[in-house]
Amino acid sequence: MRLCVFCGSKPGDNPAYAEAAAELGRKLAEQQIGLVYGGASVGLMGAIADATLQAGGDAIGVIPQSLVDKEIAHPDLTQMHVVSGMHERKALMANLSDGFIALPGGIGTLEELFEIWTWAQLGMHAKPCVLLNVADYYGQLIEFLDKMTQAGYLKESSRSMLRIASNPLEAISLCLSGS
Repeated sequence: MRLCVFCGSKPGDNPAYAEAAAELGRKLAEQQIGLVYGGASVGLMGAIADATLQAGGDAIGVIPQSLVDKEIAHPDLTQMHVVSGMHERKALMANLSDGFIALPGGIGTLEELFEIWTWAQLGMHAKPCVLLNVADYYGQLIEFLDKMTQAGYLKESSRSMLRIASNPLEAISLCLSGS
């Protein structure tokens, strides 16, 4: 089994974000669950990959050539897939994974999460999608998603496809329990 983790290429302003990324990486390795992620050596991406590898787990990166050229590709992964662009990256990450977890990140992280969640809503996959709300980073987003549901723009059946976890072990458990 492999889980895809979307997360920031920066550490963010709260040490809890990197701590959660490292804990998630260790827990994946302990449970012999492979990590699929964006392939970078920086930010939360580097933190989760390093922790996974240090705990004896497998870390598979998928990174566009343009980011390899900027020298942010992780040099020590179990596998590295270099792709031509972001669309190919997301498609390959989805194909390699059995579920998805989003840690804190920026618009790229949100875009990846929302696309994979949309694919689930459209029936393109039935893999679990989990938002890991570290230190309430996503609190206002969760409130907004609930408002979208109340306003009639997001069906409750679609809203419930995005599970919310408060810690790394819960995120993994939600992925293992299915969509």
